Amino acid sequence: MPDLLIELFSEEIPARMQAKAAEDLRRGLTDALVEAGLTYAGAAAYSTPRRLALTVQGLSAQSPTTREERKGPRVDAPENAIQGFLRGAGLTRDQLEVRDEKKGQVYFATLTRPGRAAAEIVAEEFEKLIRNFPWPKSMRWGAGNLRWVRPLQSILCILSDEAGEVQVVDLDVDGIRAGNTTEGHRFMGAGRFAVSSFDDYRIKLRRAHVILDADERAQHIWQDAGNQAFASGLELVEDRGLLAEVAGLVEWPVVLMGRIDAAFLGLPPEVLQTSMKEHQKFFSVRNPKTGRIERFVTVANVETADQGATILAGNQKVLAARLSDAKFFWENDLRTVQAGGLEGMAEGLASVTFHNKLGSQADRIDRISALVREIAPQVGADADLAAQAARVAKADLQSAMVGEFPELQGLMGRYYAQAAGLPDEVAAACEEHYKPLGPGDAVPSAPVSVAVALADKIDTLTGFWAINEKPTGSKDPYALRRAALGVIRLVLGNGARLPLTGVIDAQLMRQKMNLYRNKATKGEIDTLEEVLGELAEQGVFRAAYHAVLDRLQANGEPKDRWEGTIVAQLGQSVPEFSADLLAFFHDRLKVHLKDEGIRHDVIDACLAMGGNDDLTLLVKRATALSDFLKTDDGENLLQGFKRANNILTQAEQKDGVEYSYGADVKFAETDEEKALFAALATAEPAIAAALKAEDFAGAMGAMAGLRAPIDAFFEAVQVNAESQVIRRNRLNLLSSIRHICLQAADLTRIEG
Repeated sequence: MPDLLIELFSEEIPARMQAKAAEDLRRGLTDALVEAGLTYAGAAAYSTPRRLALTVQGLSAQSPTTREERKGPRVDAPENAIQGFLRGAGLTRDQLEVRDEKKGQVYFATLTRPGRAAAEIVAEEFEKLIRNFPWPKSMRWGAGNLRWVRPLQSILCILSDEAGEVQVVDLDVDGIRAGNTTEGHRFMGAGRFAVSSFDDYRIKLRRAHVILDADERAQHIWQDAGNQAFASGLELVEDRGLLAEVAGLVEWPVVLMGRIDAAFLGLPPEVLQTSMKEHQKFFSVRNPKTGRIERFVTVANVETADQGATILAGNQKVLAARLSDAKFFWENDLRTVQAGGLEGMAEGLASVTFHNKLGSQADRIDRISALVREIAPQVGADADLAAQAARVAKADLQSAMVGEFPELQGLMGRYYAQAAGLPDEVAAACEEHYKPLGPGDAVPSAPVSVAVALADKIDTLTGFWAINEKPTGSKDPYALRRAALGVIRLVLGNGARLPLTGVIDAQLMRQKMNLYRNKATKGEIDTLEEVLGELAEQGVFRAAYHAVLDRLQANGEPKDRWEGTIVAQLGQSVPEFSADLLAFFHDRLKVHLKDEGIRHDVIDACLAMGGNDDLTLLVKRATALSDFLKTDDGENLLQGFKRANNILTQAEQKDGVEYSYGADVKFAETDEEKALFAALATAEPAIAAALKAEDFAGAMGAMAGLRAPIDAFFEAVQVNAESQVIRRNRLNLLSSIRHICLQAADLTRIEG
């Protein structure tokens, strides 16, 4: 069975496109070959800046012969129908077979398609793939119609067998004819050369100073750079993303380490690292004793007679210019902070639009500052410190440094807060309030940082809910799912007891007040702001809108006084949006807990209970229930509960009554019935006490004690007894089972 070797040789392919292009080549061609009837043993794709390569091992020499039988019209069918069948089959009438069917004689056609040689199939499918290759961006090069990411210069396409015979696949794409030759390194190669197999190809490329495997190039870079840093008593700063990119920029990596001018060593390490990475694709080398970035590593694509000295000198000259810019930004920002403080830097945010319907960044800071005072006590943070942090957390968005390097937002805020002499908690919150940014990002634990991070994300969510810009399907342009998951991780990661309903209501009211501000009278806005401020100071965490109405009525304002005003409009919109946003949180929580092995129906059973806006309490309940249902006692008790509930539900539907909780033991006839009465009497107070203490594991343990008595009851007792008094008492007993079990969670929602 032959092996296939393919190479598409071109001008330099952007590094970010190489890995996907190699995979697209492998998947696209192998899928097409299989669809055409060929089989293969294995395939691997490779990429360098100038080439995409594919090797397919154990390719079948030809596709199998196939036979297809088609049933046609009846013999006495209209001539047009018969002729249409003949055209579709590509046969003549004398090639058809007549068979007897129940409804008469029918024409049948047998189509035999002989197998095709692998070379023919490869040529056909490979050309299709080249002409329809899924580049993110491509252009038409030359006079032909071929579109490619960079000018395509040559195609290598050969089939080789174990005997060493090589067949060049007959393929021509816009004048580029496939052959068996390629070339090596742009500068250190010695012209084109022929290859006879993949092993021969890889070996000759290495001789021509090309390392074909991107992973091998990356490993070489990392090891060589690490060794050079270690030899100087330094350490290489890990950056896997940059490593993958640089490995896609060179075919023959040559690692060189240079020095950073002493004038720039006072810059924050992250500034040096970001500037070198973004502008020069340099790796940072750190002094482990001081934490400073003192050197850099660059990767050349050529070996030189002076061991890279000229390359390093040129790179250091360019780097000095880049770092001079960074130093200017840093020093200019520090002067701004020293002159007016961090709040002075933040003043410019009034002219920075956050969203055309949600106001400026300054408006947003005002809302976050108000909300964080309500959240701070719930997470153990000082309200004044949290409010101070909220006012300056986004000041660095106005800095020159963040303007140049947006990825440093937050981090530069910490540096500027420290330079302004602000408390450490405030400085930390400036950096950490953006976190967590993703599933792998750390969750802040400092109370002030947690409070500001929660306020920031909740303000974002309530704002876009207020203007009805919610995620739909796969579209989430404002990353609201990530924001909701961030709130969930912040709450759960810190064990915060934060009832979301009141927080959401209050912030939705602020958002709506901002939207209605131009339509409302000054008195309406002033009254709402005054009441919201008082509620915040008192730590009122309940439906904020109803709290406003209560306060207005307590102040002697009649309810009908507010009909048709902004207060009434808030009353119509806020509760609906609030409930919808809480449901969104619950959906995100299901996704989060699914990854931790908690089923969606278990979460639904807990969501049906009170206090479901307290995510910490909700997850605590769901975890205990999930663990309980994994035990034999839990599984069997669930079945017993479902049986009791089904019998009781059917009886209530039949009798037209609702059986009450509280059967009388004096009507118990059997020992099993009496034992169940005793077990329920013991379990009920134990479950109630455990639930009051939020000891859900203890409540589940008390429920486990009901398993055996319930099983025994159903085995020995007939609920629908002939005596109506006994039947009613037993149904009331089942109602007791339902009532007690439903205190822990809504078990009716559990599947199975």
